Amino acid sequence: MRKTQWFDFRNFFQKPSFKSSTKSRPFNAYSFVPFSPVAMLDPTILTIGGIVLGIAIIERILERWGVIDLVDQFAKVMRFILPVTFYSALIYFFATFMF
Repeated sequence: MRKTQWFDFRNFFQKPSFKSSTKSRPFNAYSFVPFSPVAMLDPTILTIGGIVLGIAIIERILERWGVIDLVDQFAKVMRFILPVTFYSALIYFFATFMF
């Protein structure tokens, strides 16, 4: 039969506890979102970015050659294409990125 110990309530809370009631255990911490900058080297995103960059370079070359009418047409088209391409690539990146 076990011996029952009695504690006075006031004395119990006034004494400092020297024993730790819980033992510290080592644990491994893992990241929930494994993100690597290498994931941005997706061939589809690089192709889309290369096409947009190529069109911008062609526009600059045409501007230097003095073909202003064609440059204005490029500027009107690029004003619509650049935001659409950016948001499409962003959606594609997050849709195909494995979380």
